[in-house]
Amino acid sequence: MPISSLPSPYGIGTMGVEARAFVDFLAEGGQSCWQLLPIGPTGFGDSPYQSFSSFAGNPYFIDLDMLAGEGLLERAEYEGLSWGDDPARVDYGLLYQTRYPVLRKACRRLLEQGREDFFRFCAAEEDWLEDYALFMALKDKHGGVSWFDWEPELRLREPAALNKAKKELAVECAFWKAVQYLFFRQWKALKDYANLKGVSLLGDLPIYAAGDSADVWADQDQFQLDKEGRPTEVAGCPPDGFSADGQLWGNPLFDWEGMKKDGYSWWLRRIAFQFRLYDTLRIDHFRGFDSYYAIPYGETTAKNGRWRPGPGIEFFRRVNETLGEKDIIAEDLGFLTPSVRQLLKDSGYPGMKILEFAFDSRDGGNDYLPHCYTSHCVVYTGTHDNDTIMGWVATAPKEDVAFARDYLRLTEEEGYHWGMMRAAWASVAELAVMQFQDLLGLDSESRMNIPSTLGTNWQWRTLPGTYDHALAQRLRREVALYQRLGR
Repeated sequence: MPISSLPSPYGIGTMGVEARAFVDFLAEGGQSCWQLLPIGPTGFGDSPYQSFSSFAGNPYFIDLDMLAGEGLLERAEYEGLSWGDDPARVDYGLLYQTRYPVLRKACRRLLEQGREDFFRFCAAEEDWLEDYALFMALKDKHGGVSWFDWEPELRLREPAALNKAKKELAVECAFWKAVQYLFFRQWKALKDYANLKGVSLLGDLPIYAAGDSADVWADQDQFQLDKEGRPTEVAGCPPDGFSADGQLWGNPLFDWEGMKKDGYSWWLRRIAFQFRLYDTLRIDHFRGFDSYYAIPYGETTAKNGRWRPGPGIEFFRRVNETLGEKDIIAEDLGFLTPSVRQLLKDSGYPGMKILEFAFDSRDGGNDYLPHCYTSHCVVYTGTHDNDTIMGWVATAPKEDVAFARDYLRLTEEEGYHWGMMRAAWASVAELAVMQFQDLLGLDSESRMNIPSTLGTNWQWRTLPGTYDHALAQRLRREVALYQRLGR
């Protein structure tokens, strides 16, 4: 369940009372884990995988009622505003126009108070917060355009230009720092509440940083950029049975050779920070550490890319040596070669199994059939990139659905969604994760994301009252049957 998908009267889910109510629902339902989408500030296409920072939190998730409760807002300053016409969808354009003026009022009051803990936060997070605040202030000054299109002295971070900008934009930089202070205070309170209830938080780390991000702007030597600061090649996936053009993600690629020379310090800092936020971490696109698909910058499809070698097991050994053994899940989906499978085995991380893939007549799907699982894996009926179970049943090829119906003994009486989830809970996988949409039996209208499309993704929200006592009790009975009770 993404934070954005929680109910609230203010356009998007937040870290307030409904987040705690969802934790209570999970605890009552016998669940031990809450998996979220990335929680960074969203950029291009409103995607949580295209964030302005690998470290910053999403300002939209700051709960306004909590700010009012501590005197940073007056309720009249936000309750009468328009937050969208459909409580089941996020209107990101409206949020951008409405949320920031409200946050500016709260941050102005915060800064006027001169709170000592705010200054301590800024000092503790200086290594990323200074660059992020300046990046966002400059981005606003430039009308939101990508930093690739800023004037050369700022694009290439000439010290004199940066110092001048910091002085001129000091007030704006203070605002962006204050927003992050508010976010992380609320996040810590939510995480503490979840852990107290016996619910761990499972985060999601995109392998790539967004091109238009403080990460790439501030550490250009870590990426494959030309002398003007622009990418030479970008990330994506090659054409396959699902997409004739492949997927053009557009993220700058890492300079793995350069990273190796300094002991992968950028990555180690990034992963260490994530484990301050989460108890467990899913690393997206794990196969990219074995080899990654590089597409010439400027291409309009992913057809003309090539595979290049990644850092391999040496990288993960460095992670373990420096950070210790961490609870990591490898997103090992996509085109898996023997070397990728070996990397997963050598890393020791559990991989992922997707039940909806198990019945795909295009590739056999044998690895995803439950009788083929080993216990060291995490099973999903589907992820945010897949259709809901009921959507899949309605749109997948008839022979695939018939195979699933026979293999899983699905019945309309039980509900196809409950039957497929039951198969996941009954498997030997050490962790089973469901989309909340599937607990509700929702159709394709509630799908979170269709890869390589823009305009309608990341918008789904659940309505108030959907995670109720009856659903929690049914969930608890189901997982108890397969000895999966969390608490």
